[in-house]
Amino acid sequence: MQANRRRFLGGLLAAGLVPKPTWADAGGPAYLAAAAKPDGSFALCGIGAALDIIFEIPLPARGHAAAAHPTRPQAVAFARRPGTFAIVIDCASGAVKAELHSPQGRHFYGHGAFSQDGDWLFTTENDFELGRGRIGVWDVNKGYTRAGEVDSGGVGPHDIKRLPGSDILVVANGGIDTHPESGRVKLNIATMQPNLTYLDQGAIIEVAKLPAEMHKNSIRHLAIGPDGQVAFGMQWQGEGEAAALVGLHRQGQAIDLIHLAEDQARRLDGYIGSIAYSRNGKVIAVTSPRGGVLHLYDAERLVLDQVYGMQDVCGVAARDRGFAITSGTGDIGSFAGQGPVLAHSDALRWDNHLVEV
Repeated sequence: MQANRRRFLGGLLAAGLVPKPTWADAGGPAYLAAAAKPDGSFALCGIGAALDIIFEIPLPARGHAAAAHPTRPQAVAFARRPGTFAIVIDCASGAVKAELHSPQGRHFYGHGAFSQDGDWLFTTENDFELGRGRIGVWDVNKGYTRAGEVDSGGVGPHDIKRLPGSDILVVANGGIDTHPESGRVKLNIATMQPNLTYLDQGAIIEVAKLPAEMHKNSIRHLAIGPDGQVAFGMQWQGEGEAAALVGLHRQGQAIDLIHLAEDQARRLDGYIGSIAYSRNGKVIAVTSPRGGVLHLYDAERLVLDQVYGMQDVCGVAARDRGFAITSGTGDIGSFAGQGPVLAHSDALRWDNHLVEV
């Protein structure tokens, strides 16, 4: 009987009569986030639009960010850099679909992105012997097997995003060289050259660089506006305070930087942890866990609009109204212009990023 049933279901699947699983089968999460638990274990959580926890799936070590498949209920959870593993999770069942291991001489940077059709996964990696960034290419339909790699266009690629409605990728090349033997020690601060690199079918089609006096501003995290504008958050490696830690870029144009008054720049402590656009693309939210502050910028006028204090705030993502935010102290909540509305939990202490599904 069981064999007949399996053959029957297999026939339906082959005929396309049984619908393929979607994110609705995983409870319809709006966000993904890694978290630490009181017992020292780690998890990947699915978070609903109402900011409730929909699922909680164990991770073998501390996570950083995740990549959500565009249609299937699958998430790739990346280890905190410089990690060498990533886990593909079926978020509907909690099962591990595949384990990704960086090739010899490489490590991951904690971020990845899918192609528009979901057939390919792209991962930011370090070729630590040559001190050069690479983008790993993984074949989703062959069980996330390694298909190859391409040049990232710089050193220390951290975040990677796909532009809306296309397969053009933008890479945040942070400019910082590291080596596993040195842990997280930064090896080339004096000569670092961060950039944004755009890739199309593996080919570099554009590189956008910071002004020479800002070469110690490591470009780390990306947000993509609905019209394809790229916003990026930086981490300052120089002396004193950075005059700007947030920039914007459109293909074919120069980078625009959002400059701050000295007191506001000091409050960020040289460090942007996450960045997000509002749904309409008019507001950019950035967080600084080191500074314990949330900044909101006017994306059209390129000015700081609102400032809110929040201890160890880092994760931020758009909601229908305002933003969702998380912190390393266990807070999760929303912000819609009148100050954060937070709920606290001792059961989950959130890691750096809140990823939209």
